[in-house]
Amino acid sequence: MSAPPLIAIFGAAIRPDGTPSEALLRRIGYGLEAARLHPDAPILCSGGVVRPGPSEASIMAEALIKRGVAPERLILDEASLDTIQNAAAAQAEARRGGHPFVIVCSDGYHVPRIRMLLHLHGVDSRPGPFRRGPAGAPVHGWLGMSLRESLAIPHNLAVMLTRRRAPRS
Repeated sequence: MSAPPLIAIFGAAIRPDGTPSEALLRRIGYGLEAARLHPDAPILCSGGVVRPGPSEASIMAEALIKRGVAPERLILDEASLDTIQNAAAAQAEARRGGHPFVIVCSDGYHVPRIRMLLHLHGVDSRPGPFRRGPAGAPVHGWLGMSLRESLAIPHNLAVMLTRRRAPRS
């Protein structure tokens, strides 16, 4: 019997009071939907501590457990501080667990960059559940994040290709 896929929820901001932002709540929701579709798949909650307080991963795990996800399904990556590191953590966990692919749970504007990064790591991925367009976010915020992603994709591609070519010591 082959291993199930790995569900990876990619982090988003936590409010100063330690509660999840709307973006993080959406991503948790996408992860929860993927968990229901793939009941045997482990769930990687990926996101570290950006400011003093809880990690993005711990906030995700707490919310998933409150919604009925078994704690033993959860893997916390509390070290990753950006999307490049999140993708590397997903790659490492997919390899460690022998998972055939990663189900990417994030906002629609973010999914293409994550999948590109996973591909550069040699990991197959599938988009997880997400809503197209603003998905409940203010339109100006969604447009801003879409623009940010259009700039982040070539930047992250350059970073990854440079790392591949850098001599290893």
